[in-house]
Amino acid sequence: MSGLADHSSLLAWAIDLTAALMLLAILCSFVRLVRGPSLPDRVVALDLITIITVAIVGLFAVASDVSAFLDVAIGLALVAFLATVAFAWYADRRAAQFGPESQLHDREGDR
Repeated sequence: MSGLADHSSLLAWAIDLTAALMLLAILCSFVRLVRGPSLPDRVVALDLITIITVAIVGLFAVASDVSAFLDVAIGLALVAFLATVAFAWYADRRAAQFGPESQLHDREGDR
């Protein structure tokens, strides 16, 4: 029975380490979200934050042993996918209207 106890402590350690690394990744993504410099950079950072949030919800499902959180993670992933598709549609329309140069910088001062 001690082998099972060793695995549960190893799993708890792995969950804690993974949660800490995911929080660090969210902080780094938030810095990219704030600093930009362009709209696509910000959208990719926001998409990354959403993906990491899905992973955190999945990690919480493993840690709490409640499978209902996996449904939440799937729903969040679907919403994030739709948001990415909406941004791609917006970026395509913006490029068609203003030219491809409009995608590079948000404001004139960023150049």
